[in-house]
Amino acid sequence: MTETVEKLRIDKWLWHARFFKTRSLAAARVKTGAARINGNLTHKPASMITAGDVLTFEQGDHIRVIQIDALGVRRGPAPEAQALYTDLSPPQPKSQNKQPVNPGFDGKGRPSKKDRRTLDLSKARHLE
Repeated sequence: MTETVEKLRIDKWLWHARFFKTRSLAAARVKTGAARINGNLTHKPASMITAGDVLTFEQGDHIRVIQIDALGVRRGPAPEAQALYTDLSPPQPKSQNKQPVNPGFDGKGRPSKKDRRTLDLSKARHLE
């Protein structure tokens, strides 16, 4: 007679689908107002979602647009998690001019103690 529509909390689904490492991180992201369900802003981690909904949220430095295909019952392996959704966001371009976090050494491999002393000496002379 009446069909029961399966629903799941948004923070729990984001954790099941492996977008966030912990459920607490997913809940914190939703609380900041960085998530939308079908275009409607939500601040509640307990907001219910169903299959067919479209989620928009910020992850890292880009915006993700995800269509929910299934809710899932557990946080399984990555292939199982990727079957829960369809990614609608455009692919992010890979930056070619990304600077390394640590300065590189011009020689081969790791600098020796003598090389480090020389580098430190040149830096000290440069600052004077």
